Amino acid sequence: MARQILPNDSQQDSVLMRVHEGMDVYNYDDERIGKVESIFFGSVSPEEAATGTGAATADNPAMRERGFLDDLANVFRDDNLPDELRERLLRKGFIRIDSSGLFSSDRYAMPEQIAAVHEDRVILRTDKEGLIKR
Repeated sequence: MARQILPNDSQQDSVLMRVHEGMDVYNYDDERIGKVESIFFGSVSPEEAATGTGAATADNPAMRERGFLDDLANVFRDDNLPDELRERLLRKGFIRIDSSGLFSSDRYAMPEQIAAVHEDRVILRTDKEGLIKR
């Protein structure tokens, strides 16, 4: 069973903005999980957009670049995620982690699973088994 550290709401608001591709990702016990492969900031509902409480990525497809839509369509192409889980990732945002190890599957981490972001690394609130497996 994965041990988890409780999230701090103020950290969740901007945590994905501080993450960049290529950062090393560690669990709460300072064990390396992998590297950040990509980041998706999430989409917002009209209510969230009106109140400013939603994620950072634009909900209106006309506001997105064509290349971004192509990339987004490919994010989950080979994944066998349930629709509900896929929608949750797209709504809340996530980082996709290229896991370490020859036979390791890549993982997804949602903002609330990120404890801290330093200059060169992301520290998670959970271990590798607590992440969504690709």
